[in-house]
Amino acid sequence: MITYNADGIKMPKIKKRETTAWIKAVAATYGRKVGEIGYMFVNDEKILEVNNEYLGHDYYTDIITFDYDEDDIINGDLVISLDTVRTNAEKFAKDYTEELYRVIIHGILHLCGINDKGPGEREIMEANENKALDILREMRK
Repeated sequence: MITYNADGIKMPKIKKRETTAWIKAVAATYGRKVGEIGYMFVNDEKILEVNNEYLGHDYYTDIITFDYDEDDIINGDLVISLDTVRTNAEKFAKDYTEELYRVIIHGILHLCGINDKGPGEREIMEANENKALDILREMRK
């Protein structure tokens, strides 16, 4: 089950059923099934608080992924700052909605085992994000 909640901000305008089907389709391409996934949409202030408390980081980020995977079943909590998503969309001249979906799937890709901190991993993550966004575009046709 995938849940979507907002804390202190308005829920983003995403089609929950479509997004859930997309997430399941993407996970399946990595041989994974979706267990319990919880999305929490927050503002920058809240994500900074979460980043400090749980990771000891003192900076803003667009997403924090808490991984509770069991074998081939992905489980996790994903905290997304809509403020940072908007800032990044403007910074990189991207559409806000596309950037939001990129971040939504970014956390799922982490749960599927794709990292982005080591040498060359950022490019691998971006390629997988693009592949996932292509799946979403195909589903919408």
